Amino acid sequence: MLVAALNPIALQLGPLEIHWYGVIIATGVVLAVILAMRESERRGVSSDDLFDMILWALPFTLIGARLYYILFELPYYLAHPGEMIAIWHGGIAIYGGLIAAAIVFIVFCHRRQLPTWLVLDIAAPCVILGQAIGRWGNFMNQEAFGAKTTLAFLQQLHLPHFIVSQMLINGAYRQPTFLYESTWDLLGFIVIMALRHRKQLLRQGEVFLLYISWYAFGRFFVEGMRTDSLWLFHVIRVSQMLSLILFVGAIGLWVYRRRQRPQPPLYLAAQPQQTKQAKER
Repeated sequence: MLVAALNPIALQLGPLEIHWYGVIIATGVVLAVILAMRESERRGVSSDDLFDMILWALPFTLIGARLYYILFELPYYLAHPGEMIAIWHGGIAIYGGLIAAAIVFIVFCHRRQLPTWLVLDIAAPCVILGQAIGRWGNFMNQEAFGAKTTLAFLQQLHLPHFIVSQMLINGAYRQPTFLYESTWDLLGFIVIMALRHRKQLLRQGEVFLLYISWYAFGRFFVEGMRTDSLWLFHVIRVSQMLSLILFVGAIGLWVYRRRQRPQPPLYLAAQPQQTKQAKER
């Protein structure tokens, strides 16, 4: 039995349409900000500094996500330059947003004399949680899906009926790759949060590197299942290539930093008073 797809519009006020995609993304951002600010106070990073950093990062994240997409679809946008700003027509890439946000964080930490690795550690699990939530915006828009599959296959996954129904796209059932990535991100959040507060385990910078390696590993395989990938020279999926680079780079940097003498301080060693004194010096 065919069931109508969920309405992607959450609320309509005259000509103004509020889409579920935006509501879900905003929910993920707000929750991530709250968690980051709570942890920042425990680790001695001013919540005011962190909030200022987030205010700077958010617009650049959106710009970076759009520019990344445009870069790998350049022939189309050169032929249709007016579409470059038409973000409401779709076309953003999460990797572009993450790269832009990381650059803003690093520059901001340098200017405010904040411990860069520690700030990235604070943000990492919050970001992956936001990503897990944000993928449900793709679900509401019926995008970021995989190849054709069968109703029987989806039912074997024991998915709720509303998910199975929403995966009926253009007359064919699709692999719910949004769900695979969301689940992987949520599991990553749980693992990172469980390990982050284990005494004598992670050093500053390693929470962030754990996030990078975890997300890149999962994204590599999920990207291989999607049908809307950006391609480089029609040879390799861009996100798979970047995922491989990030995974190898994160693991390599982790090993390199562990071999340094002296080693970076432990993540839990950052206490409010200690961080404040370090900043004043």
